[in-house]
Amino acid sequence: MIDFLRMDVAELLPHTGRMIWLDRVLAWDEDSVTAGLTVRGEGNTVPAWAGIEYMAQTIGLYAGIHAKRAGEPIRLGFLLGARRYESNVPAFTIGTALIVRAEKAMQDESLLVFNCLITGENVKVSATLNVYQAANDTIKE
Repeated sequence: MIDFLRMDVAELLPHTGRMIWLDRVLAWDEDSVTAGLTVRGEGNTVPAWAGIEYMAQTIGLYAGIHAKRAGEPIRLGFLLGARRYESNVPAFTIGTALIVRAEKAMQDESLLVFNCLITGENVKVSATLNVYQAANDTIKE
């Protein structure tokens, strides 16, 4: 069995280099995944709307884990939209540790809906993300 908690997130995402904003997989199951990260960037803060990318990459981890478990290549995914994005902070402070959880709420063939939550010290951000996973488009094996 693959130990996803020790695996480099780069092996599970279609991103490379500095485009990978997550640091590690903290937990996963059939319907959810939890990731950890330390906020990086230039200056003192990253705008709170960057949380959508943290959430989207966490959903990418979910897809990558399930593909690896099935012995399939990682497929491309597309963010279709975010609903009810609520943040108690205007920005994330550089160096802040965050936990991002994505829980599958619905799946209809290639369309998936996830309820997402970002937490950290004095941070709570939530949203529902709609994503599409292409049936045949792969990016790496």
